[in-house]
Amino acid sequence: MTTPDTNATASAAAAGDPATGSAFADRLRAFIQGAVVADDEVIGDDTDLLLTGLVDSLGVVMIVEWIEVELSITIDPADVVLEHFQTIDAMLGFLRTA
Repeated sequence: MTTPDTNATASAAAAGDPATGSAFADRLRAFIQGAVVADDEVIGDDTDLLLTGLVDSLGVVMIVEWIEVELSITIDPADVVLEHFQTIDAMLGFLRTA
């Protein structure tokens, strides 16, 4: 479960959910590709980041922190599970339902 910042929630409601937009997905992909993945491999929205070893546990922490800052939310540590962070599509799906 995520806990939104009250002001961020009002802004998101006025502008549409930022976690569902393609601009956010593009920024997330760019962050992961540039700051987390040590390999030059191009990642897609359905690339398995964890089981391939492209992203390790520290990388997941970096991704969670980046999402929290970008969306002004807090992600419950209990929600940081393989199913939610295995792919970019999984992350976006989790954020839409959180």
